[in-house]
Amino acid sequence: MRFLAVGGLATLVSLLGFNALAHGLLIHRAPMRDQPVLAYVAANVVAGLVAYLGLRLWAFSHRDVSGPGAGVMRFFALGAVTMLIPTACLAVSRYVLGLSGIWADNVSANVVGLALGTATRFWVFRRYVFVTEPVSLEHHAAGPPAG
Repeated sequence: MRFLAVGGLATLVSLLGFNALAHGLLIHRAPMRDQPVLAYVAANVVAGLVAYLGLRLWAFSHRDVSGPGAGVMRFFALGAVTMLIPTACLAVSRYVLGLSGIWADNVSANVVGLALGTATRFWVFRRYVFVTEPVSLEHHAAGPPAG
């Protein structure tokens, strides 16, 4: 649930940032109207920072980071790789299907792409960034400690 809460906040940052940059939402001018993929990437860099802090300090605070410096690099590298999914959905909608409206952009990137990217991101981060200590077979076979 914490993962989803942090993801929700990061998604809100991404959604508002993208729509402000590409469609002028809330700021009444779209500085990146002709660069929707770049606008999506820029908004998601900021959202990635929000996500990392929320995941590290709250959602996965009980888990160790596998190599603290490498963990941060791994988080952002894997986040960038998984961000290719919604970015590809947006690019296909814009440049293959020729759809350029606010609804088309948001359905392609922030509904379809986000759903696919979130599922992938959860598995990747849990598996490669925020890891638990493996429990040995001997510890598992011995059962709970006597006491």
